Amino acid sequence: MNSHVIPAIPSFKKFEKFLSSNYKTCIMLEVHLAQLKNITSIAKQHGKNVIFHMDLIEGLKNDDRGTEYICQEFRPYGLISTKSNVIQKAKQKGVLSIQRMFLIDSHALEQSYRHIEMVKPDFIEVLPGTMPWMIREVREKTNIPIFAGGLIRTKTEVEQAIAAGATAVTTSKQSIWEAFEN
Repeated sequence: MNSHVIPAIPSFKKFEKFLSSNYKTCIMLEVHLAQLKNITSIAKQHGKNVIFHMDLIEGLKNDDRGTEYICQEFRPYGLISTKSNVIQKAKQKGVLSIQRMFLIDSHALEQSYRHIEMVKPDFIEVLPGTMPWMIREVREKTNIPIFAGGLIRTKTEVEQAIAAGATAVTTSKQSIWEAFEN
């Protein structure tokens, strides 16, 4: 990934904006199962990579079988999920795996560390991404590259997340995509 920002796409209209951008990779949020073939095909025609958020695909159960189906049918660049079994299956299928981690409280944090240690995803997405000290801690504790996401609203917050050790920031805020577009 060649940018510090990865557009998170909440709609087909924003997907069209992504296609005309210089960004190579995006995360698709809240899509219907019936849209996946079209989105995948269009992205490939434009030389773009799509990471699907498995927990937000409507019409599909985000379990082992659903993950296997997505990997075999659509061959996505990557999958993102809060579920460890989804991440494990994506890894088995040779698909980039991103474990989503919510920073809610100490108990949730420790539980996430245990899951991450077992599954060893390719990346961890830390939410909210506006806590540089937690990005640093997660990066140091897991030694896995970090995406920071959630509640990032300014260019300064992107820069702080990157300075804290995040590889990239995921955001649906188009003004941030435009500010960092190469």
